[in-house]
Amino acid sequence: MHSLPLFVRLQGRPVILVGDGEAAEPKRRLLERAGAEVVGEDDPHARLAIVADDDAAVARLKARGVLVNAVDRPELCDFTLPAIVDRAPVLVAIGTGGVSAGLAAALRQRLEAVLPASLGRLAEALHAARGGLRAALPDGAARRRAIGAALTPGGALDPLSDYDGRDAAQAVLDARATGGVVTLRLTSPDPDDLTLKQARWLAAADRVTHRADVPGAILDRARADAARERTDAPPPAGEGLTVDVAMTR
Repeated sequence: MHSLPLFVRLQGRPVILVGDGEAAEPKRRLLERAGAEVVGEDDPHARLAIVADDDAAVARLKARGVLVNAVDRPELCDFTLPAIVDRAPVLVAIGTGGVSAGLAAALRQRLEAVLPASLGRLAEALHAARGGLRAALPDGAARRRAIGAALTPGGALDPLSDYDGRDAAQAVLDARATGGVVTLRLTSPDPDDLTLKQARWLAAADRVTHRADVPGAILDRARADAARERTDAPPPAGEGLTVDVAMTR
C-alpha cells in the first residue's frame, strides 16, 4: 500500500485551510460537513492543513510539523482526500494517492449506484445487536463467523440488498456458521484469480496455515488479525499451491 487509509474524527477540531476560490471552497465545504473548525495558517493548535496554490505555505506548515494536503500536487501531500460514498454511519473512501482524482470519482459514482440507501440503517441495527450477540455468542470467533454468514451475498443481511428492518441479532443467530478446516487449492499465485468462495474463506479465517511457496499477496487477503502458521509439508502431488484455513470452534 502506498498509504494507510484512516478515518479521522474532526468534529470541533481546527483544520487549516489556505487559499480561496474554486480550488479551496469545495475543501471548505467538506471540512465543515465533517464538523471541523476551519482556521487560518497561524492557528497554533491545528495539526492538519489543506493548501490551495501556495507552495510557500506548504513549506511553512510542514516545518511546524503540520500534515498537509496540497491541492492537485500529490508530490507535496502528506495525506490525500478520497472520493467518498456517504451512507452514514458507513463511509466508503476511494483513493488513488493523488494519481487520478477522475478515476476515484468514477468509482465513487459506480458505488453510489450499487450501495443501497438503507446500508446505514443496517450498520446501526448491527450496532444495536452487539449486546445480545455477545450474550448469545460469547466466543468472539464464533460471533464473527455468524455475522459474516449473515452478511454473505444472498444472506439475511446481505449489505447490497435493501435492509428491511428485520431483527439483526436473530438474523445473525439463524445464520451462525460452524468451525472446521477448509483447504483452498490455488491455481495461480495471483490473488485476482481467487474464486469468490476462496476469498470469503480467507477473509473469515481465524487461522491460516500455509507453505513457504504461497505468495504474500494471497495471504494478504486474510484478516490482519488471523493467526498464520507456516508449514514445510510438501504439497499434494498435482494439487499446486494450497492454503489450509483453520476455523476454530
